[in-house]
Amino acid sequence: MKTYSAVIERCPQTGLFVGFVPGFPGAHSQGETLDKVNHNLHDVITMLLEDGEPVLESEFVGVQNVAVA
Repeated sequence: MKTYSAVIERCPQTGLFVGFVPGFPGAHSQGETLDKVNHNLHDVITMLLEDGEPVLESEFVGVQNVAVA
């Protein structure tokens, strides 16, 4: 089993959670709850992996807080 890191944001216009896997083309989805977007991302990634293991275009490293006065 492989684990992918996803970035989740909330769309201000729709209120939906939008998720994507950095560097994994096509690995993005949305949902009304965090559980739903996770489930949808799981389905999308599973479908994309049917074509073989992807060559990731970048690697998720993490997030940082940036303080601006």
